Amino acid sequence: MATLSPLIVLFCSLLLSLSPFEVSAHSHTTKIGKGYRLVSLEESPDGGLIGLLRVKKKTHIYGPDVPHLQLYVKHETEDRLRVHITDAERQRWEVPYNLLPRAPAPLPLSSGRSLIDMRGRRDFEITPSEHGENELIFGFNADPFGFYVRRRSNGETLFNSTADKRSHYGQMVFKDQYLEISTSLPENSALYGLGENTQPKGIRIQPHDKYTLYTTDISAINLNTDLYGDHPYYVELRNNGGKASFHGVLLMNSNAMDVFYRGTSLTYKVIGGVLDFYFFAGPTPLGLMDQYTSFVGRPAPMPYWALGSHVPALADMKMDEYHVMSRGLDKQRFHQCRWGYHNVSEVASVVEGYSKARIPLDVMWTDDDHMDAAKDFTLSALNFPPQKMKAFLKKLHGEGRKYIVLIDPGINVNRTYKTYLRGKADDVFIKLDGEPYLAQVWPGMVYFPDFLNPKTVDWWSNEISTFRKLVPVDGLWIDMNEPSNFCTGKCTVPTTHLCPNPEGHPWDCCLDCTNLTQSKWDNPPYKINASGMGAPLGFKTIATSATHYNGVPEYDAHSLYGFSQAIATHKALLKSTGGKRPFVLTRSTFVGSGKYAAHWTGDNKGDWDNLRYSISTILNFGLFGMPMVGSDICGFYPAPLPLEQLCNRWIQLGAFYPFSRDHANFASPRQELYQWKSVAESARVALGLRYKLLPYLYTLNYEAHTTGAPIARPVFFSFPSFVESYGLSTQFLLGSSVLVSPVLEANVTKVKALFPPGTWYSLFDLSKKIVSKGQYFTLDAPLNVVNAHVYQNTILPMQRGGLISNQTRTTPFTLVIAFPSGAKAGEATGKVFIDDDEDPVMQLRSGKSTFVDFHATVGEGKVKVWSKVDQGQFAVRLGLMIEKVVVLGLAGKSQGLEIEVEGEPLDSPTMSKLSFEETQIEHMKVLEAEVEDGLSVGTMLVQLGGLDLPLGKRFSVSWEVNIGGI
Repeated sequence: MATLSPLIVLFCSLLLSLSPFEVSAHSHTTKIGKGYRLVSLEESPDGGLIGLLRVKKKTHIYGPDVPHLQLYVKHETEDRLRVHITDAERQRWEVPYNLLPRAPAPLPLSSGRSLIDMRGRRDFEITPSEHGENELIFGFNADPFGFYVRRRSNGETLFNSTADKRSHYGQMVFKDQYLEISTSLPENSALYGLGENTQPKGIRIQPHDKYTLYTTDISAINLNTDLYGDHPYYVELRNNGGKASFHGVLLMNSNAMDVFYRGTSLTYKVIGGVLDFYFFAGPTPLGLMDQYTSFVGRPAPMPYWALGSHVPALADMKMDEYHVMSRGLDKQRFHQCRWGYHNVSEVASVVEGYSKARIPLDVMWTDDDHMDAAKDFTLSALNFPPQKMKAFLKKLHGEGRKYIVLIDPGINVNRTYKTYLRGKADDVFIKLDGEPYLAQVWPGMVYFPDFLNPKTVDWWSNEISTFRKLVPVDGLWIDMNEPSNFCTGKCTVPTTHLCPNPEGHPWDCCLDCTNLTQSKWDNPPYKINASGMGAPLGFKTIATSATHYNGVPEYDAHSLYGFSQAIATHKALLKSTGGKRPFVLTRSTFVGSGKYAAHWTGDNKGDWDNLRYSISTILNFGLFGMPMVGSDICGFYPAPLPLEQLCNRWIQLGAFYPFSRDHANFASPRQELYQWKSVAESARVALGLRYKLLPYLYTLNYEAHTTGAPIARPVFFSFPSFVESYGLSTQFLLGSSVLVSPVLEANVTKVKALFPPGTWYSLFDLSKKIVSKGQYFTLDAPLNVVNAHVYQNTILPMQRGGLISNQTRTTPFTLVIAFPSGAKAGEATGKVFIDDDEDPVMQLRSGKSTFVDFHATVGEGKVKVWSKVDQGQFAVRLGLMIEKVVVLGLAGKSQGLEIEVEGEPLDSPTMSKLSFEETQIEHMKVLEAEVEDGLSVGTMLVQLGGLDLPLGKRFSVSWEVNIGGI
């Protein structure tokens, strides 16, 4: 659910409702300040550096300079360096340390020497020097002050704020409401991140585009514009002489900012707070994700069911030969939602529609339709009466399905509304001029809870617990939490007309409002490019002069609202479910939100452009440490085009989103996947493969939680030296080894896909392969087909399935082992993690979880497959078995078979039940590398069936390969 106004309407209402606003009179190339001089530097008590900076020459553009700054430098780990710059004389706003836990920086002048002492002594020359014995070295120039960060291992400079006359940017500027700092960059570097925004040119940041970071409720159809999240973090990929390296740069600052990338430099223009940089050394992409998420918070573990899946009646495909449909330990689900399900009977009919179409639906959602007049934690007595809801949910839960509802932050100002009355009694609302700040959202007049207030967190938890006793929902969807407001400024209850207006739209502001322009919070000297048009900061949100707990201005805390609400909601669900793993979906995000919630990309549109844009946004959120992310399948806003073909292609892509949900608004035509026979068929095929891959996806969920590794990844994550992939935004990887190549255009039956060097096997037909030198291939892609391939050196754990996911709990595994084409020597690895799906921390615990490493080798005429098991009791207790091993890429006939379990050979009767089949694999293209002595090297698919190997016990399977015996 969202405001319906597209950007053009927002622009018109802006002109009508607000006084003219000032756009910055100074272009981003204007050099604002004269810089600072480092006048003192010494070691801090914690082993870092602490210094004093003095402004060189005062300027008055955007206000007076802060005369003295404190510099603090600390190597916090081997791979993380912090550079913190703040006012030396008074404490400034920082992202609260209790909200995002981290080591506190020293308070101003905490080095033990008073500022008076420092100011009274004569300046002395400080020789430029370097500091640190770690991988990241801090260096500086004293006058004018500039700092740089370089690698110890190769001497490469990663960040350099020093400016000279040739630079396109100026010296560091530090004013009360304007901070500016820049870094030079190599011309050939590739940058990613800086969100949230919809990037039409792909995941790679483009020179000369402005990136504005400020949480804003405008739809995702607006391009290169500040959207719902604020992530002042970028990843840089450099390739020197064919060797790739990665590093990350985070500016820990919640104030609004513009970021300018010119191709050879990057400039931050921030309207408050401090300069608090964290540098992460990498140099590998997964190493970088580990470093970043160990700092901002590991991604939340998702319930198995949240991965979203259908279990289809599959189309005829060769993969059925060995029945490797996936199974799960609990309830894996595809998600269905619509803003506009009018009553509980209509919701139930949607569930029935999926069942009749044999498209499994395991998670049902409702927008605000279930509410009484759009009020949180209520049910409509007419359309969703409690007794009918309880009966519906009893049936839904009895079938193994889940139910999630939306809640918005705005609490209706209503004397009969108990949630409001309890909140008012606990004094939990954000204030303006000492009174709760009045706004308007869907229920009409609202107050906004202040989630920085500990009392608010307790009140919110109580409201969720109370609601779940009435409606036992399985997760919560928190929306409109940028936060969104249909009005602007300071508002009062009208005395001359009704509000809400029964004859108007609910998103039309009906309060009596006056613009706020007098305070420095409402009218800062530098105007960011808010909403893509330089809108005032308080436009259609909380007034920036409103105050939070302890007097914190909304100006500083605005972009933390959704983050703080996600923390409170996660905590509340954890408590109300008795400690079970929560599921929270949030629209607004900040650095660290992935620790508490999943994300969807907001209000997109049902057209081909938005289908394509979704990939870049999803990949970016993986970099931000939010791996559980997806876009509304088929589009949220309606588009003036037939939906059937688009929905076919969108479910084929969306089936591989980490978070997979169909969602639309009330103005859209019905777009449940069963509305068209062709879309239902595409859903059964694409979601069928997703369901088979659920053990792989859940293991990626475990890796995300323990190491920060994204689930959906840019291709360069696995192929960092493959330059052609650096801007690739039309394909992506699931984990390290599964490549998804969707159709993103109308009226085509082929797709041009880039394959990194190596052998790739079709997951829809394992008897077909591609051997690439790193080039594009044209793949067949008729209407009901999506292309997905697995890479060599991989072992994929897969499972069977059923129409309802709880039917799949005991079905066995198949291991798909991919060697390079024609392999005479090679190895492959894989893994699987299983647990009880309820522990709020994914971890290995005796009797609660099992982790299995799979290994396979071919060499010296022999194939061997074996496992290493950690905490196997859990899998044994569940009775989980491996029924089949499929090996791809062998260069010869197989003979002789040996199998051991826990070191003991299988007995003869068991061995006699096994099946051993071999099939020749078809080449899509024969390359020179596959030719020996003028003959194409044959490649075999070997299937070993009839196995009954306990997943929780060590096993070994081996046989001989007669090379050249085809």
